[in-house]
Amino acid sequence: MASDTGSGKLADYNYGLVPRNKKVTIVLAGSDPYQQELSDLMAEETLQTFINSRTIEEERTDAPMPVRFFTGRRMSGVVGFVPNGLEPVIAEALTRLEGRSDNRIPGSITKKGGKLRVVLNIGETR
Repeated sequence: MASDTGSGKLADYNYGLVPRNKKVTIVLAGSDPYQQELSDLMAEETLQTFINSRTIEEERTDAPMPVRFFTGRRMSGVVGFVPNGLEPVIAEALTRLEGRSDNRIPGSITKKGGKLRVVLNIGETR
């Protein structure tokens, strides 16, 4: 059975938490409860993430960072969470993307170990 803890490593990032290359990905944690939502999204051609920056209170308590998808037509429900320890990578990526017209992190849904998993293509935020 596939693990639902997510994956990614800080060694994939340069100074400033910039991905080393365009192939760097992060697999979200906590997607098991959202399998139906992910199944419904599988037919979508373009999936881009919607991730809110954490508030000061959420930072203080190290609250999880939920991830949703924006399909161009609608916003999905929560589909998973940024793995523990990789929140600063996401925060820096969102800061880098802030001034761009295409300001969302691209993502995809894959099947692994019989479960649907969300992969963030963080390398494309370079």
